[in-house]
Amino acid sequence: MGFASKLGYLATQPLKRYTQISSPPYHSQLSKMTLVLIILLRIFFLLVTQGSPVNDSVSSNISLNSTLTPHINPSWFSPSGLFAFGFYPQDDGFAVGIWLTTKPEITVVWTAYRDRLPFSSNSTIEFNGDGLLLLLTGYSEQNSTEYQFDSATSVSMFDSGNFVVYNHSEVIWQSFDYHSDTIIGGQKLAADYEHPLYSSVSASQHSRGRFVLHMQYDGNLVAYPRNNSESSDDSYWSTATYSTYYESLNLNRSGYLYMVGFDEPHRVLNPHTSSPLRNNETVIYRATLNSQGNFILYSHIFTTPPSNLTRMNIEWAALQNPCKVRGVCGVNSYCSFTSVDSTECNCFPGFSFLNNTINGKVLGCYRGFTDEEACSLREQEFSYNITALENIELQVLNPYSIRNLSKNACSKSCLDDCNCWASLYADGACKKLKDPITNALLDKSVLATVFIKVRVPQTASMNIIKQVVERKKLVSVLAIAFGFLALMCTLMAFSSFFFYRVHAHRYESVSENVGLGFISDHLILRAFSFDELQKATDGFKEVIGRNSNGEVYKGLISEGKKAVAVKRLEKMFEGGEFQAEITAIAQTHHRNLVRLLGFCMHGATKLLVYEFMSNGSLADLLLAQPGWKERVRVALDVARGILYLHQECETRIIHCNIKPHNILFDESWTAKVSDFGLSKPLSPNQSGTLTSVRGTRGYLAPEWFKNTLISTKVDIYSFGVVLLEILCCTSEMGIDVSSEDKTPLTTWVYNCFAANELIRLIGDDNDDEAVDIHMFEKMVKVGLLCIQDDPEARPSIRDVILMLEGTTDIPIPPSPIPLVTSHFLI
Repeated sequence: MGFASKLGYLATQPLKRYTQISSPPYHSQLSKMTLVLIILLRIFFLLVTQGSPVNDSVSSNISLNSTLTPHINPSWFSPSGLFAFGFYPQDDGFAVGIWLTTKPEITVVWTAYRDRLPFSSNSTIEFNGDGLLLLLTGYSEQNSTEYQFDSATSVSMFDSGNFVVYNHSEVIWQSFDYHSDTIIGGQKLAADYEHPLYSSVSASQHSRGRFVLHMQYDGNLVAYPRNNSESSDDSYWSTATYSTYYESLNLNRSGYLYMVGFDEPHRVLNPHTSSPLRNNETVIYRATLNSQGNFILYSHIFTTPPSNLTRMNIEWAALQNPCKVRGVCGVNSYCSFTSVDSTECNCFPGFSFLNNTINGKVLGCYRGFTDEEACSLREQEFSYNITALENIELQVLNPYSIRNLSKNACSKSCLDDCNCWASLYADGACKKLKDPITNALLDKSVLATVFIKVRVPQTASMNIIKQVVERKKLVSVLAIAFGFLALMCTLMAFSSFFFYRVHAHRYESVSENVGLGFISDHLILRAFSFDELQKATDGFKEVIGRNSNGEVYKGLISEGKKAVAVKRLEKMFEGGEFQAEITAIAQTHHRNLVRLLGFCMHGATKLLVYEFMSNGSLADLLLAQPGWKERVRVALDVARGILYLHQECETRIIHCNIKPHNILFDESWTAKVSDFGLSKPLSPNQSGTLTSVRGTRGYLAPEWFKNTLISTKVDIYSFGVVLLEILCCTSEMGIDVSSEDKTPLTTWVYNCFAANELIRLIGDDNDDEAVDIHMFEKMVKVGLLCIQDDPEARPSIRDVILMLEGTTDIPIPPSPIPLVTSHFLI
């Protein structure tokens, strides 16, 4: 059965089901109506599934000993000449792919080696006399790449746009099985997570871009930003066909984009196609996930004889407003669109593009100074003002303050607040925001105003400063005249000052802590005074730990009966930031998390009071070589604590600093995750966040050093390193190796796993308790999966627990070290 026959067969399947349902023998009138309905449905699906003038059975067979080079004979054409395979220019070299021969510019529909550098002008593709299809990259002899099909007997370029390699009559490879950013008439996107559609970087640069379109196993066609957890919160468009079990997205030659199910009727996405063609015209349809994340169906009209211009029409688009694509513009910018397939990114007032190139503008904008710097230098209000932008929608909103104010009051409130750099006014509510601002778009239908705080140009500030200096001179003259009076007032002021300090000290401590009373809405925490904690710690005498965020002291409260750990935060926190962090930590309550008991704010000094952990840290335990069962229990305890932070507490938290020193043991040797000093709370609809590098070298995931959103997958990476340390009974052994004669722990573990020599990891120090080698191998595989370079390849913490408990099968982990490999046409 040919491809067209198969497609026609699929299209008729729903008619059989309707015939069975709508043909009861009881009622003649109903039978007539059913017959009419069947005829109409059959006519519709015949129209949907009829082919275009291009015949898939027609192909251009490539003769033996044929060779392609970028400058001489660069391509092989299909019989109609509408499709070509070969070299096309890209950047300063050439790419290999398939394209429509549209004019004046070709339209690329498939690209090999999307993410590698362009080929040089010396590259060749050869179908030689031995039946081998070869690719020579044309670089130095050491870097040359050769890919071959030993059993290839013929190669064809079809009029459908499919490039096929045969072994006699058997298809051994075809381009239709591997997608770039496009499917064309006769091609389908199957429910397969390994071969989705990835957008290109731009219309001229065909490396994998920022967006992905999945035909999911649950029957839903969904578009996501590329770096995401693929949860419903991360998607920005879908067909909403959950549990319908559609198995593929198909595009037929007539331009109908439809979904095919196992036992479901067809679902056509585009309601109609273009108008009928003239006799001398041929149409080719393609559906592309464009570089800006919108899924669009195009038609290309070719004429006979060929002209210098090919007409292109947009037949259907997933999003009529492409600015609805999540992440289409970077941080601190907003999106405006001119057409369905075109958007424009604009910086908010006072910001500049990180990269002023056309493709670089999507990276976002910066202000040139940090919030903390601006607050410390902001002695004069005249150096800032407010700019208003109307009709701005913020799709992701994480305000730190929400108040009912008038529009003018909202503007002034942000101007007067050092921590506020933008505020959103809508429906009588004023929401204050900090930098960065994400997922903003201009929409005339949105009745909202965004106020942006900007600096006044330096020249205007200097003019105002000069006026102030002149006024100060006049004040100085008057001050001399009243000098004697001022001296007397000074003496009185000193007396009043000392009296005030004695009586106001206690009130100051109480009032500062009362200012955090909002925490009681979540959990009741004790507000300690500074004097209480100074007394409880004997003047902060006994240091039991320290890190980059501050020192930890042992103390006794409740009249010396209860031991606590008091942490002094040396990191500079603004009031709102410290309150937000306490709120997030106060909401956590789990047997595998160290519990927060109280807090203290005393001027610039900020203290947190935790329950005291009497049995030290995991780093200490590993030095003592714990038994096998103890190691398995500790690993599961740590995983359950991270699961609570990621998925179960009210405010999801990225810990950012999972390591053995931050895993402590109480009197019953229960492992508990501690040190939330670097934690990063997430809002309910937030999958990631932008932040500076946090944590300890050796446990940091690779994405910390990239310009990308940080998600909960950074904790998965750190947990993987800790799990391998637990298995090998070593703390921080080789995780941060800079010398060439030392092997990192992660590399050593993978080499032993790949060589089937796990016994080398167990060592000779566990003779007192037999190691379950099956469980040991399972935990090694889980650890290697967690430290994969690609965040998408790492499991969630829930899947980690299921794999460790034996509920879920564990796949074979690939090498955690990225390998530079070349696989032709894949």
